[in-house]
Amino acid sequence: MKHLKIFVAALLLFTAGTPAMADNEPDNDNKENYEEIDNYDFIYDNEDYGEDMQFSQIDDMLDEAFSHLGARYRRGMSGPNAFDCSGFTSYVFKNMGIELNRSSRAQYTQGEAVSKDELRTGDLVFFTGSSTRGPIGHVGIVVDVDPISGSFNFIHASTTGVRVSNSKERYYSRRYVGARRVLQ
Repeated sequence: MKHLKIFVAALLLFTAGTPAMADNEPDNDNKENYEEIDNYDFIYDNEDYGEDMQFSQIDDMLDEAFSHLGARYRRGMSGPNAFDCSGFTSYVFKNMGIELNRSSRAQYTQGEAVSKDELRTGDLVFFTGSSTRGPIGHVGIVVDVDPISGSFNFIHASTTGVRVSNSKERYYSRRYVGARRVLQ
């Protein structure tokens, strides 16, 4: 026991005179853990928009759409502070100089039909309303597409307000009808 006490005392004396090793771990206490993104260029990875389509038009459209994120839902409203789904899409496109019909069903007749595997940013996506078998009752704007899973994020005016949702969410995956390309 006497030897153990001597060993511990010697160890303490030895370590007390040794400088502490530098902590190589970064100090994250005062750093933000996220980066705010206010430019949507990251979503255009190698997408073909045709000769007439310019990235600035897509940027402008997304800037307009995202500027209303969180806006209230009000049936029959088309902005700028409250929207229903087709009011939101028609408002965003109108600010791009493109007139869309006022209802989601009528918007489904505009532009050209696009298959799900050809979706790109800016396309309109359509869903049935509250019934999975009913007519078209909802519309949103594609924000980005995951080429691996085939899912896409879209911005739309839902009953909780303007928000971004994913096509894999059960509610939307069961109600997806099709897509239209208005921006050429």
